[in-house]
Amino acid sequence: MSSHAAAGTIDHHHDATTSTGIPNKKLLWWAFLASDCMFFGALISTHLVYRINPPPGNHVPTQVFDIELTSFSTFILLMSSLMMALAVNAIQRGQVRSMRSSILITIFFGCIFLGCQVYEFAHFVHEKKMTLSNSLFGTTFYTLTGTHGTHVAIGVFLLGLIYVRSFKSTAPGNGGLGELGRTFLHVFAICAVMAVTFILLVPAAIDLVKGHLNVGAFVSTHSAWLLLLLAASGLMVWLARDRHALEFGERNAIDVEAIGLYWHFVDIVWIIIFTAVYLLEYL
Repeated sequence: MSSHAAAGTIDHHHDATTSTGIPNKKLLWWAFLASDCMFFGALISTHLVYRINPPPGNHVPTQVFDIELTSFSTFILLMSSLMMALAVNAIQRGQVRSMRSSILITIFFGCIFLGCQVYEFAHFVHEKKMTLSNSLFGTTFYTLTGTHGTHVAIGVFLLGLIYVRSFKSTAPGNGGLGELGRTFLHVFAICAVMAVTFILLVPAAIDLVKGHLNVGAFVSTHSAWLLLLLAASGLMVWLARDRHALEFGERNAIDVEAIGLYWHFVDIVWIIIFTAVYLLEYL
């Protein structure tokens, strides 16, 4: 890429222009994550306090949870951290195409996790009759895991923006409305694929595995959504073509690393939630 000439002079972990030696973007993300630690700490503590002293009429967690499904989604989220680390490593070496591949897999894994959570919530509400308001356990559970799911969704969206940004061209005359329209279409295609994947495809795949749904019924019921998915995927592939030299390169590694910090933080928080909310109930 265009930054190969300066590849040996870029220090991705130190910035001599700042008083701390840490890049300002990274320092800002660390400050945000520190505040988020306290936020999640309060939510997890609240759930554990009420777990120790459950009120009458509370749902029994082991009769509600689907530990196999949650274990699978946990594994997927951990694998997404590996792909995020590979994306950061790739851009630090100026390998933009490799970074894109790793980011797309990270996004896909994040959508699988969100799809499992959508299925889990729907199952708990409709089958187990546990809602946000009919039990204290449901209130603390949905608030905690729903907040974490929102963080994952935000992370997936940010990764999508980084992916689209990596196609920005340096060629003269490629700015303005033409470039803006292409970027908008690219973002729309990414968002459409992500939304259909975690709202429709992943929950349907779980139903198929569990024997609650057959392929024919799914295709006939959701044919319009499947057509949208195919169209958005085709548009995404068409837009993912490097037609000119790229502006995005090794010097943008700090941006990818900042999103990586956020993503790893979200994964670590989930490990704590999975242990405190799910696994403790089976000990």
